[in-house]
Amino acid sequence: MSFFPAAIRKLDSVLGLVSRAVTVLSGASLVFLVASFGWLVFGRYVLNATPTWVEQVALLLIVVITFFSTASNVRTGANLSVDILPLMLPWRWRRWLLALIDGILGGFGLLMALKGYDLALFAWSTKVPMINLPEGLRSLPLVVCGTLLVLFCATNAVKRFTEGEPLPPAEADTPSPTTPAPTTPARGAE
Repeated sequence: MSFFPAAIRKLDSVLGLVSRAVTVLSGASLVFLVASFGWLVFGRYVLNATPTWVEQVALLLIVVITFFSTASNVRTGANLSVDILPLMLPWRWRRWLLALIDGILGGFGLLMALKGYDLALFAWSTKVPMINLPEGLRSLPLVVCGTLLVLFCATNAVKRFTEGEPLPPAEADTPSPTTPAPTTPARGAE
């Protein structure tokens, strides 16, 4: 019986690494987006030779940043949501409502992955102007985000029933009364 919760914890730790990698990729894409616009301004006004590829790369990067960040935020629960009703319910009912929400988000992610895959296949033969890459690359973040949404939401829904009630953020940061507070040596006692 203890195998299932241990497997969920292991899967959750692996998905945590995936989430961090996706967040790093989003951050790197944002840095590259800002740098490319800096190059655009420098090229246009200093070199008098506008780099025409920046706009098309920026459109691709915005899609990557948006969808990858969304998937990562859903895993951590940092997505945009209204939590009034779930917070008013006791935990035994709240976990069912939150699992239902996870199921709906996961279903949306599944549709996004499937339709994004169809769109990527449809547009793959067309080239993006200026950068000569397949147009289907713009749809691949839909597939990745949808797949990650399904994985993250399924894991979150299962965790709601295999783990106890999570502590509110304020209580999670304070030490418990049975845990001694860290002590620092007095000045001059070293």
